Amino acid sequence: MNKSEISQILESLKIQPDEISDETEAEAFRLLLQIIEILNEENQALKAELQKIRDELNQLKGEQGKPKFSIPKKKSLDISSENERKSLIPPGEKKSKEKLSKIKIDITDVCKVDRSILPEDAVFKGYKTVVVQDITITTKNTAYKKEIFHSPSQNRTYTGKLPPEIEGEFGPGVKSLIITLKHASNVSEPKIHEFLKNIGIYISPATISRILTKKIDVFHQEKSDIFRAGLESTVYQQIDDTGAKVNGQNRYVEIICNPFYTAYFTIPTKDRLSILDILQGGKTRIYFFDEEAFALLESFRLSNKIIRKLRDNALDKVLDEKQMRKLMAEILPDPNKGKNQRTRIMEAGAIAAYHNRTDFPVVKALLSDGAPQFKKLTEEQALCWIHDARNYKKLGPVVPMHKKELEDFKVLYWNYYRKLLQFKENHTQENAEKLSAEFDVLVSTKTNYQALNKRIEKTRENKVELLLTLKYPEIPLHNNAAELGARAQVRKRDVSLHTMTEEGTKASDTFSTIVQTAKKLEVSVFDYISDRVSKSFKMPSLAKLIETKKSSGFGCQDNGLGIDNQV
Repeated sequence: MNKSEISQILESLKIQPDEISDETEAEAFRLLLQIIEILNEENQALKAELQKIRDELNQLKGEQGKPKFSIPKKKSLDISSENERKSLIPPGEKKSKEKLSKIKIDITDVCKVDRSILPEDAVFKGYKTVVVQDITITTKNTAYKKEIFHSPSQNRTYTGKLPPEIEGEFGPGVKSLIITLKHASNVSEPKIHEFLKNIGIYISPATISRILTKKIDVFHQEKSDIFRAGLESTVYQQIDDTGAKVNGQNRYVEIICNPFYTAYFTIPTKDRLSILDILQGGKTRIYFFDEEAFALLESFRLSNKIIRKLRDNALDKVLDEKQMRKLMAEILPDPNKGKNQRTRIMEAGAIAAYHNRTDFPVVKALLSDGAPQFKKLTEEQALCWIHDARNYKKLGPVVPMHKKELEDFKVLYWNYYRKLLQFKENHTQENAEKLSAEFDVLVSTKTNYQALNKRIEKTRENKVELLLTLKYPEIPLHNNAAELGARAQVRKRDVSLHTMTEEGTKASDTFSTIVQTAKKLEVSVFDYISDRVSKSFKMPSLAKLIETKKSSGFGCQDNGLGIDNQV
């Protein structure tokens, strides 16, 4: 019997324990319905496990497992909250700028009326403008004749110099186009090679690869400047990660952003220390054991004995990596034991040192999906409401009463979410206190559906993180921006699969940062790359633009729509 059949049978019975006068009988029915939910969940899990075992047995016998068909997900499995939020959030205002105002007019041509067909009383009434957009793709190959002079008296040859923007056999136009096609348009290198060949540019695949990875220090510096300016532009940062491969090896791409920028960092492991290194802009990691560090150690549940040893040996000391390793050897001498303890000690010392840095911007609050590696890195943590809501979408009750209770709670949930959005437009201390109290009422909801009660309890436990926007109204209610940044990386991975070298990986991170940041700042990616490749430097740096935009109040508004609405 499948889930649908069970649901239909229970629907036909019309069991409503709350309407039964005898409380003993009512409670018995509540327990029986709860048992049905538990048994149904166990049944679904066992079916999945059984199919997995069957597939493994078939593979051991040299056969194939159950084929994986690409079919649309059932409605019950859809954990998007798009429909609920669409009904709550008014449509955004249309952009005031008209399309025509953005189009640069290169040529103006007058289409005249044949005078021979005009009657004698025809009077000229002006023009009707029709704008037609077009493009011309042609080569601009230049043969530079460098003068050569020789001085016999000095035994020296003088040769004319090429323009400063010319390096190698290809000009800045070709180089800029290659970089833009690769990183802004997500075109693979073989297809770039094919495109250039079709328009008359004869270039080898190896040269295309070199243009994308070699002699791009100016862009690496741009990325570094963007990241620092971005960290300084808001009190919070958003973070997410996605998978990647480098020469076939698994890596992780961390995406850090806010309304002004998006930065990418590929790392071997996504542990807390690796994330911390990114937040410090690649500066040398140091360790500092102050009271904050010892408080972290207690939260990590290290033994009092180890904490006392650290106090005796490292209190208020700043240690470099070598000194830290030596300290670890003294406190935990057995290399085969205490690996997790060593990690936690290093994390506590590194986090405390980071919070005391004065030579690099320190992030005050971090908005994430709540993954373990993002926790405790910053003084305050914010959690994504859309991620929290997905846990309610994952619930699949079969008992009609439980279904109704779930739907009723979700209505309350999204009504409260709407009030948070309104608070961001009118943030006062009085409103903050009122919404905090309303949250307590929301998460005090009790139902007959135990799985729902447990989910509500988890939301209640995350009150501080979910309501950080009451303290900092500029913090979004969701992690949409970081997820969109991750999506851009996934699309790049779909086309190019993986990078082959560390140099190529670094270049990919750099150009992804520049491209996505330029989009947020409404800067033409091609124009910007061309400006840097040609060494013109007429356009201000993106880092400088971030500072300017911040001062002018520019930034993406939180419309309350999460990643599900940004397809």
